[in-house]
Amino acid sequence: MDKQSEQLKQFGQAVSRLEEVLQISPTSIIKDSAIQRFEFCMDLTWKILKTILEQEHGIIVKSPKETFKMAYQNKLINYDQKWIDFVDLRNNTVHTYNEELANQTFSQLPGFLILVKKLINSLNKQK
Repeated sequence: MDKQSEQLKQFGQAVSRLEEVLQISPTSIIKDSAIQRFEFCMDLTWKILKTILEQEHGIIVKSPKETFKMAYQNKLINYDQKWIDFVDLRNNTVHTYNEELANQTFSQLPGFLILVKKLINSLNKQK
């Protein structure tokens, strides 16, 4: 299995795990788990886009924000600002923890899930 296919498989599994936890009644433990899974999904999202940009477009990117901007410019994703906002959110959750941030983050996860599921569908169609 090539790198891109392996990353897509891992990405799909991570998104399924996020979707799974979002279907459970939210307690503080469930919220923490969902936020951790969101962070993992964000990392996998930008890494698979980075691989596609490098392998299929010859574009070298070094950061998540640069990756999403270039992915948008190369029509791999729609509307880059939503993705940039999720990069910022992920960075905040990794480096800061408080209950208010956790609640704000958790409330945005259903929208994130919709976005990543659309991306997975799009990437699977391209394969």
